[in-house]
Amino acid sequence: MVTEPVRRRRHGQELESALLTAAWDELVEVGYARLTMETIAVRARTSEAVLYRRWAGKDQLVLAAIEHHRNANPIEIPDHGDLRGDLLGYLTAVSDGLAGFFAIAAATAFAGLLAGTGLTPAQARDQVLNAQSHPQVRVLYQRAHDRGEIDLARIPAAVLDMPFDLVRHDLLMDLKPLTAARINSIVDELFLPLLRVHQAG
Repeated sequence: MVTEPVRRRRHGQELESALLTAAWDELVEVGYARLTMETIAVRARTSEAVLYRRWAGKDQLVLAAIEHHRNANPIEIPDHGDLRGDLLGYLTAVSDGLAGFFAIAAATAFAGLLAGTGLTPAQARDQVLNAQSHPQVRVLYQRAHDRGEIDLARIPAAVLDMPFDLVRHDLLMDLKPLTAARINSIVDELFLPLLRVHQAG
């Protein structure tokens, strides 16, 4: 007689991570419109009650799952020894690594997530797509500051955000990685000249 192995009970952060991973996998496989709390519970091998104890409904769970997936797959900061090289490397990695993520997130928003949560597009962007909130982006600029390439006290936050805003915009519009020429243009023709203006005071 073959018996099934006893399933180990999951608790706390391990359980929540498993639930959010299951929700993301379900979102990718069936899409937002067909996803339900029941199908997520089945995939996670748990009950709907377990989900509802943590999230009020499908919309809140999906938002949390998108954010969890993004945070669980950070983009590594390259270290080329100069700001231009680091930016080109990082923006390329963001473009290549997050194109699929942005496609899923955009499709989810268009399928009704924003209406269900009451979030504006800007609020949804800030919650799940805000790449520049990641600590590694601040590290990139801090390295350049420490090397003496830039003076962070002279540069407005909007200027520092611009390369990432443009990459994010292109990803949302095209749902595919940016070309190398486009990334070079963002850095060399837009960001660095503007940076030099503020550096000069």
